[in-house]
Amino acid sequence: MSSIKIACATLNQTPLDWKGNLEHIKSAIKEAKADNTDLICFPELAITGYGSEDLFLSYWFPQKAVKQLEKLLPFCGGITVAVGLPIRIQEKVYNCMAIIEDHQLKGIVAKQFMAIDGVHYEFRWFTPWQAGEVISFDFLGHSVPMGDLVFEKGGYKYGFEICEDAWRGDVRPGFRLRDRNVQLIFNPSASHFAMGKTKLREELVCKSSQLFNATYFYVNLLGNESGRMIFDGEIMVADKGRLLLKNTLLSFKDFQVKYFEVPKGIQSDLSLESEVDKNEEFVQAASLGLFDYLRKSKSKGFVLSLSGGADSSTIAVLVAEMVRRGIEELGLTVFMNKLGLTYIPTSENTKKEIVGKLLTTAYQASENSSFATFQSAKTLAESIGAVFRHWEISDEVKGYTEKIEKAIGRRLHWKTDDITLQNIQARARSPIIWMLANINQALLLSTSNRSEGDVGYTTMDGDTSGSISPIAAVDKYFVIQWLKWAEVTLGYKGLHKVNNLQPTAELRPSDNQQTDEKDLMPYSVIVEIEKLAIRDRRSPMDVYLILKDELEVESSVLKDYVRKFFRLWSRNQWKRERLAPSFHLDEFNVDPKTWYRFPILSGGFEEELKELDNY
Repeated sequence: MSSIKIACATLNQTPLDWKGNLEHIKSAIKEAKADNTDLICFPELAITGYGSEDLFLSYWFPQKAVKQLEKLLPFCGGITVAVGLPIRIQEKVYNCMAIIEDHQLKGIVAKQFMAIDGVHYEFRWFTPWQAGEVISFDFLGHSVPMGDLVFEKGGYKYGFEICEDAWRGDVRPGFRLRDRNVQLIFNPSASHFAMGKTKLREELVCKSSQLFNATYFYVNLLGNESGRMIFDGEIMVADKGRLLLKNTLLSFKDFQVKYFEVPKGIQSDLSLESEVDKNEEFVQAASLGLFDYLRKSKSKGFVLSLSGGADSSTIAVLVAEMVRRGIEELGLTVFMNKLGLTYIPTSENTKKEIVGKLLTTAYQASENSSFATFQSAKTLAESIGAVFRHWEISDEVKGYTEKIEKAIGRRLHWKTDDITLQNIQARARSPIIWMLANINQALLLSTSNRSEGDVGYTTMDGDTSGSISPIAAVDKYFVIQWLKWAEVTLGYKGLHKVNNLQPTAELRPSDNQQTDEKDLMPYSVIVEIEKLAIRDRRSPMDVYLILKDELEVESSVLKDYVRKFFRLWSRNQWKRERLAPSFHLDEFNVDPKTWYRFPILSGGFEEELKELDNY
């Protein structure tokens, strides 16, 4: 049996960008053909993009996807191409891989299991295919087999497990492929990025190759495709339980092609198999997510209300990293062209100049803002090259306050109107920073983190204002340690002042000595409660019983923390419903659109929390 050369190609696609998506596929095919490749496999739903959502339900959208497939045929001479698209048959839509060989559609394989957990909602759009079923599909007047199929190339039998198919244990298609003596199994996927997830995939790919006695290929989509989910573009090959090929993830390129010869194989760079650093994964994914969001929204840059605190400082550094990593991988010209910008650098420090063109920051001081946070914001902005502006909002706050005092016939006081007086400061900042974003034709970056989303520690139409919320899916405890890592490991010395500040909203008078953890609870406790309550869906009593053995916190204090978390969580679902779109970056998030759905109105766990009183 002769050897065959196989290519796996990851793609950065965009829903409804028919021309761009097709060009990426054609370019990857062209590159693979130039390298004498026999077969190239693309990811799941590569023609349309995975994030097309309810477009899949329309009649015209799957039909147009088939028309795009037809346009690919002339480019598939002398090569076999496997590419993903939706196929509609009467009232049902199927998630499929089309196999083209020498200009002809050879067959269509349909996905058998739908992902329905976490960020996935596939049952809304697609119908699972029945194992063993094969029908005829009319394509350009010719009958083409569709369903549970295997194919042959160069004496090798090959088949498919499409993404979720591979995660279904004893009922996964791989077992039937093994029984049919398939030697090559492809897993075309649209698997969202999450920190640490690559290790799980490695285990799956290696175990699958051993379990099915086959060379196992995995290929994933790439980039921030449609706003929220980020795909890491992972490509892996394993045989006999050993990982043989793995690429570098989260590329800024439109596509990547990696090659593997069967049965010869290619040993991967062992450095790619080292332990995953979540700090590095976070900055890689978030910077790529920002880059794709910026260019696909056709905006001219970012605007950020830079408070000098942890959250806004994290986002400023992510933008700087977007510029650094993008230029290093793509080169300055390609990087700028992809953003639709033209600019000729005038100094040797090109990256700082580009940051200055793309990021405008503003420090908006109220009467309760400190000189320390002003210095923190100014130092960081200048160190990365961002435009830094600052102004006072005292007149605006005074104007709003005097108007409401006149209307209600009394003065507002901190003792009786604490939340009102705090919130007006945050809200007064919103209109003017939006003006700056509009003037710059830029995206306003919201600074909320997941811990704040848990308990509603945000001001609606204030610090929640924004076009995109880059860190809303990561907890504050992670953010705080990441900033210290970024100062040292990434070399952002401008973070030194930030890292020496206690997190605070700075909305109460300074003699109050307001801090976030004083208002709420330690962030280290919030993250432990949310993992159990939100990720694991545990009851208040379960959370308490588990944490009382894990945390060195007095029982009565821990009960108070648990009560506060659950009451604030249930009370603030309406806020989470209105937060700006966010990237999915961690193993879970609190966005009701993409992970955790919760009723806006509820009984607030009151009966469950009473159980704590009696324990």
